[in-house]
Amino acid sequence: MPVNATVVSAMSEASPSSVATEAKMRSPRVMVLAWGKIEVEGAGTFRDAKLFPGGAREWDWRETGTEHTPGIQPTDVRELLDHGATTIVLSLGMLKRLGICPETLELLKRQGVSVHALPTQDAVDLYNDLRKTELVAGLFHTTC
Repeated sequence: MPVNATVVSAMSEASPSSVATEAKMRSPRVMVLAWGKIEVEGAGTFRDAKLFPGGAREWDWRETGTEHTPGIQPTDVRELLDHGATTIVLSLGMLKRLGICPETLELLKRQGVSVHALPTQDAVDLYNDLRKTELVAGLFHTTC
């Protein structure tokens, strides 16, 4: 745990403006997850959500043509990369019915991003843990 101790000590010596910048860049916390609903701290409630360092918004599948099969599109994750994410959590849906296009995984691999694909509840739990220490982003599907 020496790395964590170093981070804590560096944060305690940081200027107020750098601490504010770090807080602004932290990924928001998921407060509530239920079937068809995800509530994100400081951002509101969504059916499906994109969360990233510094913010969150509705994940509207119609923007990219996402469907359960073949699943999450490369365009769905590009926005997360644009926000500086180095780790991405992809939810597979509550019943694991959402796929991930092979091209999406290839894109993330080329970018050197760490990827976790899990059922939605597990994805939220991991995301909330990772947001404390990493530039994490996530796509969360709250139904099937």
